[in-house]
Amino acid sequence: MLVPHQELATADADTAQPMEGIVCAPSSISIGALLHPDSYHDSGMCGAGMPVWIVRNPGLLMSMVAVVAQTEAASTAESQPSEDPQTSRFTWTIASFTRLNGKKHYSDVFAVGGYKWRVLIFPKGNNVEHLSMYLDVADSVNLPYGWSRSAQFSLSVVNQIDQKYTTRKDTQHQFSARESDWGFTSFMPLSELYDPSRGYLVNDTIVVEAEVAARKMVDYWTYDSKKETGYVGLKNQGATCYMNSLLQTLYHIPYFRKAVYHMPTTENDMPSGSIPLALQTLFYKLQYSDNSVATKELTKSFGWDTYDSFMQHDVQELNRVLCEKLEDKMKGTVVEGTIEQLFEGHHINYIECINVDYKSNRKESFYDLQLDVKGCRDVYASFDKYVEVERLEGDNKYHAENHGLQDAKKGVLFLDFPPVLQLQLKRFEYDYMRDTMVKVGTVIPC
Repeated sequence: MLVPHQELATADADTAQPMEGIVCAPSSISIGALLHPDSYHDSGMCGAGMPVWIVRNPGLLMSMVAVVAQTEAASTAESQPSEDPQTSRFTWTIASFTRLNGKKHYSDVFAVGGYKWRVLIFPKGNNVEHLSMYLDVADSVNLPYGWSRSAQFSLSVVNQIDQKYTTRKDTQHQFSARESDWGFTSFMPLSELYDPSRGYLVNDTIVVEAEVAARKMVDYWTYDSKKETGYVGLKNQGATCYMNSLLQTLYHIPYFRKAVYHMPTTENDMPSGSIPLALQTLFYKLQYSDNSVATKELTKSFGWDTYDSFMQHDVQELNRVLCEKLEDKMKGTVVEGTIEQLFEGHHINYIECINVDYKSNRKESFYDLQLDVKGCRDVYASFDKYVEVERLEGDNKYHAENHGLQDAKKGVLFLDFPPVLQLQLKRFEYDYMRDTMVKVGTVIPC
């Protein structure tokens, strides 16, 4: 949880950030990032369990840049910060880590931007089975009444075997006497930290890094998102953060936005009764409004009432339903097939007998993929697990036509991936002992 280090009886992991497995597509994401020839992938967390979005074929999207990005380039050209904040990196090497006494420990004090900071850790967790780690204002008790300072920072536990697997989380906070420390109650599972094979604890030593950028204090009452970033956000109706994340993600896919703008509507349509018109209106306001944009007309076009807006819905299901409705509305228009072109990939499910010459192939299309994260070090390992060959033998033999029950191999082969690949990281699993769904806390690095 992104919180002060209050020693609470219970804590949920990082509820103040978007959930892992989601690209929330914050309003500050650039079109350049979405058009990068590699992938756009984020491991932030959101309780809605949103899909990861990976853009891997920028050619399909490039046609949008001149049409959609032109106004954005102009609007953001003058919105960059006038000066870079002072940034510094602090490294804390903690020897004899497993023999540390006491519940919490502070690092040495370091200075950034004229301010004094230190790192606070709970080696055994702050009432959770995770390492808890925070950035703390070192001299908070000596500062004058009403003090406040703002900082953007990251905290890391370095992987001493392969730094590619270093666990890092970043956030920003406005520190004050009431909240003089801020960070992550569930930074990383203790089971991973203390596992020697993982590379975080080597010779009973861990290495912690803090990178801090001291910023000017932000007055959120007067903060102008459009002026500062060139973009505006979406208003939350109550429990629609998952939907807002999805809408921002779709909005920042230029080809998708262009297709929505080209969907035919009539002058008699009302946004509250037409999904295409409501989405066009929403995207237009996101592009040109100076203030955050309401989503009520869009949810009314879904047929939702106030109660629905205060209920958490499955974001993957919402994405599928929305795309299906748009795909249906696009039929017979100049943008017919856009959803398929953007999001559809193909794979083959096969079963091959081991002892007889028999093989069954079935080609299928997909709009998203569900990947396991438990026991996987990165998304590539999740893909390896997805295509892992399963043996059908013993009581689980395959019934092959004209051959009876046979030992066989079952697997998946990908034929092609779409320009925008949607991955849902399976963050929850059923705990039979507790009879409830529990979150899988495995960190998937970018």
